[in-house]
Amino acid sequence: MLTTREVMTEASAQTGLTDFGDDSFTDGLQILLSSLRDEARMNDRGAAFLRHRIVGYLSQRLQVEDWYRRHPEIDDVPITAPLIGLGLPRTGSTALSMLLAQDPDVRYLRRWESSQPCPPPSTVRGVDPRIPPDKGEMLGTRYHVPGDTHGPMECHELMALDFKSHIFQSFAEIPSYSAWLVHDADLTPTLRYQRRVMKLLAWGEPQRPWRLKCPSHVLWLDALNAAFPDARFVMTHRDPTDVILSVADLYADIIGSFSTEIDRPYIGRLNVEHWSLGMERALKFRAGGTEDRFYDIDFRAMQNDPIGEVVGLYAWLGAPVGAEFEARMQSWWEHAAAEREPSSHADPVAFGIDFGEVRPRFAPYVESARRWTTH
Repeated sequence: MLTTREVMTEASAQTGLTDFGDDSFTDGLQILLSSLRDEARMNDRGAAFLRHRIVGYLSQRLQVEDWYRRHPEIDDVPITAPLIGLGLPRTGSTALSMLLAQDPDVRYLRRWESSQPCPPPSTVRGVDPRIPPDKGEMLGTRYHVPGDTHGPMECHELMALDFKSHIFQSFAEIPSYSAWLVHDADLTPTLRYQRRVMKLLAWGEPQRPWRLKCPSHVLWLDALNAAFPDARFVMTHRDPTDVILSVADLYADIIGSFSTEIDRPYIGRLNVEHWSLGMERALKFRAGGTEDRFYDIDFRAMQNDPIGEVVGLYAWLGAPVGAEFEARMQSWWEHAAAEREPSSHADPVAFGIDFGEVRPRFAPYVESARRWTTH
């Protein structure tokens, strides 16, 4: 399997650059490569995919630093009071982010730029070559990112530039890396680097408020707060037993296509452990005096009146919902409803998931969510 020196050398050869910036990424890269080598059981397709992905992130990091070297004024781009969506996955957060992206006056992380932020979009003349002509990359047996290529993307790939991201454990079974990520890794430099890349993405564009979304941010709220101290948060909620199995099944679909064998009970345990820990940390963070920075939306309310929920969120933000924004939201929701695929129903036994054991782990969160979403 690859070594740190090999992938860094390959990235430098591809770009002709050598400055990776701060070395905060090296710990995560080393642990990731070791875990892939010793634990992942990758097939040829998976090994090639991960190599391309890892070298790609390193190449982008080299280019980010080169753009900053040549244009230090990028650091002056303001990132003011971003709205960050977080919470358990499968809680309506993707639909919410798609609706928020219909606002013509906001900036969000576009799908086609999330893994390739360089060159800064404002510097590209004509059609940007990063924009795929079709639905983009298929992972596993289906497209796991809904919406068109211009739709919003989660923060995972910007975090992957520092090699501390949930995205890697969705590609391979890497228990050592996954445990290190949530228990020992310091995400403060990761999220500061994300802010650095966001400045580059917005450089040369009209100043607009950012709308971000990443469910796994619940695991690193202190680090997120350090990087974005004026951020406000929208948290989506749903019964954890309705979402954990779905997330595990998504992981299995992708990992299964990249591996010679798959351990579904491990994937089940991984998701129960990470998301229950994320909810514990969210409760602690909110109890620490940050409640006024959160707006909460229940999944059922989102399904029943999506535009009404966005209007309520904007009223909380003190921002108007203009006629164009509302019309675009209505159009997107109607189109999405017509194309929505039926839900798959995985077998909890296959993943070793016993909902009777899962519920107590999430009980404090479920009680708090009930209180937060009662308006």
